[in-house]
Amino acid sequence: MNAQIEDILKRNQLSVTSGRVKILELFLGSAGALSHGDIEKKAGERFDRVTVYRTLQVFLEKGIIHNIPTSDNSIRYALCKDNCHAGHHHDNHIHFVCNDCGNTICLENVTIPPVKLPKGFTSTQVDVVVSGICKECK
Repeated sequence: MNAQIEDILKRNQLSVTSGRVKILELFLGSAGALSHGDIEKKAGERFDRVTVYRTLQVFLEKGIIHNIPTSDNSIRYALCKDNCHAGHHHDNHIHFVCNDCGNTICLENVTIPPVKLPKGFTSTQVDVVVSGICKECK
């Protein structure tokens, strides 16, 4: 996994730091999206809150992760596909939030249908979040 992490960081012209490596390990090892708090808890080591925040912001800007809004106005983050890059996310899929376990899952094979906006409106991002019970909790 370390070679994959180093490749992601170098491809995005980021230096390899212990914080970035650990956070990418968490994303690569996670089946669902992670919140800032999840990352702090799962890191095990004591990373400064600001360091985690800044790392997430850099990963967002570089197109390494994308954010997912939730019904409680918190934000979760998930690993992007390889075709995302700085300023251009191509994660046009639906996100599912389980009401029981709280996991947020990217449904890669369920795409967001085109949204026809009125004349004069231009979209920059469309987010669709579906809530219910995941297959693990059913």
